[in-house]
Amino acid sequence: MTSKKLAMTLLTFASAAFLAACGEVGGSNSNSNSGDSEQTASNAIGDTIKIGYNFELSGNVASYGNTEKNGADLAVEEINAAGGVDGKELEVISKDNKSETAESATVATSLVTEGAHVIIGPATSGAAAAATANVTRGGVPMITPSGTQDNLVYAADGTTINEFFFRATFVDSYQGDLLASYATDTLNAEKVVLYYDNSSDYAKGVADTFKETYTGEIVETLTFASGDKDYQAALTKIKGLDFDAIIMPGYYEETGAIVKQARDLGIDAPIAGPDGFDSPVFLEKAGTAATDVHYLSGFSTEGSEKAKKFYDAYVAKYGEEPSMFSALAYDSVYMAAEAAQGASTSVDIKDNLAKLSDFEGVTGTMSVDENHNVVKSAYVISFTDGKVSGVEVLEAK
Repeated sequence: MTSKKLAMTLLTFASAAFLAACGEVGGSNSNSNSGDSEQTASNAIGDTIKIGYNFELSGNVASYGNTEKNGADLAVEEINAAGGVDGKELEVISKDNKSETAESATVATSLVTEGAHVIIGPATSGAAAAATANVTRGGVPMITPSGTQDNLVYAADGTTINEFFFRATFVDSYQGDLLASYATDTLNAEKVVLYYDNSSDYAKGVADTFKETYTGEIVETLTFASGDKDYQAALTKIKGLDFDAIIMPGYYEETGAIVKQARDLGIDAPIAGPDGFDSPVFLEKAGTAATDVHYLSGFSTEGSEKAKKFYDAYVAKYGEEPSMFSALAYDSVYMAAEAAQGASTSVDIKDNLAKLSDFEGVTGTMSVDENHNVVKSAYVISFTDGKVSGVEVLEAK
């Protein structure tokens, strides 16, 4: 992705933190992006429209899957209360992929076999990749709310589009591009330290694009790994460098701890990262040390009146604030419902999803492009003393 000019509008924000992220899951057996499985089937729509859930409801990223299920359930409840789609209720078939890629592939097959017409999930890129070949064989479209890895849209040859794969969020490279522009245009950072999770394809993808598009100087590149606890050696090295900001692609568990340890060590430079920061766990780890910290997100209540209504409905139903995850899953169900209008089969839903344009969701207005990615805006959530202090809307021109 090439650099873009970005229009940024600062919006005030007085609410508690929003969560979210995207990436990969555990497991070693993946049917990722196989190009050897042509679609030969479809599921006919009967008295109900069956929505399959392939979510990480247990395991190491259950935080993502459970909040996505909450958002999806709320959307289903609203749609059914309003009369369903073409007078037909949405019927949910929910399964747990246990945060494992092999289980995600198995769940995909099971959902297709049980008659799902469209599948929501998985939350993560690795699990989504594992499921793609099986939904393609079954002729059932899949919408991952938060799988951001760029190459998910491609089959094994790297050029053929996985036509039954869709997503509701922006891709990793787009986040790297946005972080590069944000570092330059808002943080006025002429020199940065790039400190990222080299055990994560998600974080590496964001970091690689940042390297390509950032026009300033990267004075040092350092890495950490998922599961690390002590970052003192790297942070001590960083403290001795001359730089304006730290760019930190990674997930909430590690980045929250790094922010805390960095501030305790006296490093007060701005820290910016992708949507992998976006979870309540990040703030649990960072606490009030999260000052001059900024991360990308796909959701803000300042985005639209629809987003505010979703926020209120979610809090009323679950007694907690929604995350970007829950908002993206909520939008995914509404995307599926929109595409199900007039459809007779699961393949019809796929065809309608591919033509979706100017769809107004709670995470913004989006259109599906020729690669089955969505074109949409993003937000930067900023923190002071562990509390949200501002939101910037970033829109590609």
